[in-house]
Amino acid sequence: MRLIAAVALALVTAAAALAESRLETLDTGEKSRGWEAVGRLDMGGTGFCTGALIAPDLVLTAAHCLYDKTSGARHDLGAITFLAGWRHGRAEAYRAVRRAVAHPDYVFQSETGPLRVKNDVALLELARPIRNTTVIPFATGRRPGPGARIGVVSYARDRAEAPAMQEVCAVEAEQSGVLVMDCEVDFGASGAPVFSFGPEGRRIVSVVSAKAEMAGRKVALGTALEGPLALLQAELAAGRGHGMEESAPRVRRLGAGERSDDLGAKFVTPE
Repeated sequence: MRLIAAVALALVTAAAALAESRLETLDTGEKSRGWEAVGRLDMGGTGFCTGALIAPDLVLTAAHCLYDKTSGARHDLGAITFLAGWRHGRAEAYRAVRRAVAHPDYVFQSETGPLRVKNDVALLELARPIRNTTVIPFATGRRPGPGARIGVVSYARDRAEAPAMQEVCAVEAEQSGVLVMDCEVDFGASGAPVFSFGPEGRRIVSVVSAKAEMAGRKVALGTALEGPLALLQAELAAGRGHGMEESAPRVRRLGAGERSDDLGAKFVTPE
């Protein structure tokens, strides 16, 4: 219950952040300038997630985006397309995915809880790097602490044709690698980059894994990046990853009456 107490202590800070928060659709060239490296990940017509370039050939997203939410089977990589800066039917660049690696401790499960959120991060290696002067990969940064001001850029069910930015929202609490944020997310926002804003510029500090309700309030959940991202980069450098030819993923389903978490939250995956 420590996290619930931490959230309660952060309510004053969160209320101030929410008062300043707004959701702005990046639906024009002017508004979207500088955000073109955020893109839509299309899953062969079965849905979409959000992803962001952190290198010319690497897209950061949520691990659960690699799996069919009904069957638990991995999506065919050949059906996944990254649409950089997708806006009203056009993208700055279109790329197929050559290889993907999810956190090795990630376990796909139908019920979303802290164990899933903590490791819910993946890297996609594109078939060809994006060499476009208008699509600049984002740097990544250190985990923000409670009260830190952040922003989220995402596609979602009601804004599939252009991304939207929420600035400013805030980190309410962190426990066991799970960030609790008062940011507004919806279906399709899975894998969306969470940004910090500082003297060094915009930096991705988390990815959206799930939305939840806590104490009657809507929150977003994400993983810290420092450890998981370094591990994923090492996996790719070692030649590991998959083209979806591996054996079926580990699936864990909860039995009747079993607790899925200790956060006091009801989870919903925004995919």
